[in-house]
Amino acid sequence: MKESKIASLLLPLGGVALCLLLWTGVSRTVAPDLPSPLRTWEESKDYVLRPFFKEGEMNQGIGRFAFLSLVRVAKGFLLAVVIGTPLGFLLGLSRTFQRTFDPLIQILRPISPLAWLPLGLIIFQRSEPAALFTIALCAMWPTVINTAVGVRSINPEYLAVGRVLRLSRTRMLRKIIIPASLPYVFTGFRLSLGIAWLVIVASEMLTGAPGIGGFLWQEYNSLVYSHILLSIVTIGLIGFALDRLMGVAERRFQSA
Repeated sequence: MKESKIASLLLPLGGVALCLLLWTGVSRTVAPDLPSPLRTWEESKDYVLRPFFKEGEMNQGIGRFAFLSLVRVAKGFLLAVVIGTPLGFLLGLSRTFQRTFDPLIQILRPISPLAWLPLGLIIFQRSEPAALFTIALCAMWPTVINTAVGVRSINPEYLAVGRVLRLSRTRMLRKIIIPASLPYVFTGFRLSLGIAWLVIVASEMLTGAPGIGGFLWQEYNSLVYSHILLSIVTIGLIGFALDRLMGVAERRFQSA
């Protein structure tokens, strides 16, 4: 057991060390303009060690930029869940609803956020609501599809028991359908959250809004490569943390 815990710690550290070595090698050979890990830290440490400083809209600590992005993600993700979960249950419960709207969903689902954002700007005329519109629209599809699959995967015997007990539709939904489909629903939430985080970065890059994506795009235009790498690492770490937090929430909710 102890050896397993040590291995679970050492193996990821070994993977990170290997990635840093590869990064260093590439910066010294293939791409001389690419800052090494050490140079990236030296040029970016002020943003990390003072994560919440603010000296202008686009000159802030990495923690403040991350917070601004996370607030937008939380709003857009909440919209995606509020819209997508009932839609998924309707698709799973009603064949008529599925036949009517499933083709439309399959057409809308693969559309890139880069296509939705200009439409959001046309509709709302401002970058903030346009970003929320784009996040919600792109992130809700995993919730819709996984919820519908979860409902269709319910053991027919469970539903038969509900009919024998003469449960009302509301009680059937609350006592049988929702608990049985919950693992699928949370899988959809988890995937939707990951997509929401991807979309906000693209949205901020296109609109120049203050946040991780906006900072990355500004530093690219300024040719400050170390800050680009700082943004990329931050995006990855926050995405990893969000996925783990959603996993913890899923386990606690199911065990409650």
